[in-house]
Amino acid sequence: MQANSRTRKPTRTFSSRQGTIKDHLVADAAFARLSKQADLLTKLQKLLDSLLPAYLLPGTHIANLKQGKIVIHADSGAVAVKLRQMAPRLAAGFNQLGQEVTGIEVRVQARLRPTSQRRPIQPLVIGDKPKLALTSLASGLEEGSPIRIALEKLLRNT
Repeated sequence: MQANSRTRKPTRTFSSRQGTIKDHLVADAAFARLSKQADLLTKLQKLLDSLLPAYLLPGTHIANLKQGKIVIHADSGAVAVKLRQMAPRLAAGFNQLGQEVTGIEVRVQARLRPTSQRRPIQPLVIGDKPKLALTSLASGLEEGSPIRIALEKLLRNT
């Protein structure tokens, strides 16, 4: 029996040991540097989280570390101002935790918030007494006046 000439044999075999994605990425020198930097930034974020008060945590993110200088992104100007005030204490805290830091730079980098986190609009509910008072007021106004029209619309939607 003759083998089909179009059948291809696999040119590469895989060992039964499959490493993680990280193992494959660090095999390449460029990806290894990138992976090392990502690990360092993750470590710095954890250190920063331990140094900051809880109310600043959601709006503060480590962006970079270059030549001993940490760059922190703040989600708002108010958070940035507070971080700038705390910068000397943060630098000292990083140094005490074993990370040599020569300076801290804070930048405002606003993030878009997903629309799903917005509060749902609550329907307006007016009690019986106020509703009667508004109905009485509307009936005492001139037919077709803008205030009467607005009051009638308000009463219809409550």
